[in-house]
Amino acid sequence: MSKTLVTYFSASGVTAKAAKALAAAINADLYEIRPETPYTKADLNWTDKSSRSSAEMNDPSSRPAIAGNDAGIENYDTVFVGFPIWWYVAPTIINTFLESYDFSGKTVVPFATSGGSGMGRTNEKLRPSCPGAKLLPGKLLNGRISEQELKKWMEGLGL
Repeated sequence: MSKTLVTYFSASGVTAKAAKALAAAINADLYEIRPETPYTKADLNWTDKSSRSSAEMNDPSSRPAIAGNDAGIENYDTVFVGFPIWWYVAPTIINTFLESYDFSGKTVVPFATSGGSGMGRTNEKLRPSCPGAKLLPGKLLNGRISEQELKKWMEGLGL
């Protein structure tokens, strides 16, 4: 079996729970994508058009800095990338993460948590950030998902 890594960015802890459950279910290593400057509650206020998260998501070229560059992507064949859905796509810090490594020849599988929307145009927006990778369709992992459901998802992806 190929070596698998579950990476995730979690602003409030919800995505972290999903990532940890996924990693445990598929026996994968775990890596947290951390912003160089942590997000405050005010930064995450999506109703404030001048909040940090709103400004980043309104600027397609925004690439928030990440803390560390030590995910060891070169050691893995399959990399799951988890995040909360912001404005129907992945937060731009996910683009920063993907653009920080060479994913050529690797399989990248997005997963997300969301309070009310689906995956939207996530793959379309992430594809340019991981050239040479096989980018599989993503999945929402909201709520409590059983190990059996996660394994069934893996089988459906051919992993």
